[in-house]
Amino acid sequence: MNDKILSLLGLCRRAGKVSLGSDAVIDAVEKRTSKLVIMASDISPHTQKDILRACHAKSVKSFTLNRTKDELSHGLGKFCGVISVNDGGFANKLAQLISEETEQEACL
Repeated sequence: MNDKILSLLGLCRRAGKVSLGSDAVIDAVEKRTSKLVIMASDISPHTQKDILRACHAKSVKSFTLNRTKDELSHGLGKFCGVISVNDGGFANKLAQLISEETEQEACL
């Protein structure tokens, strides 16, 4: 796999530092264990609204990746469209990689 973001998300999952799925992510945000929330580009608008509302209420940074649920699932080894990263180090590195990717896409 050549995708650094998906590779790092897979490592986070193997380390047990993620919550997967909308209910688990909202729970992690509300319990303040979530450091970063990542959403697939093709999740439902209703789910996205619920996740963003929870993140905004608890000041948790969130990103919508330019990846589908299938692509995220391939990187994680489990089907999901919403991920909470519950470790500060992993969250910081992922936020950096996502920001760099977004800047590169804006330049194209």
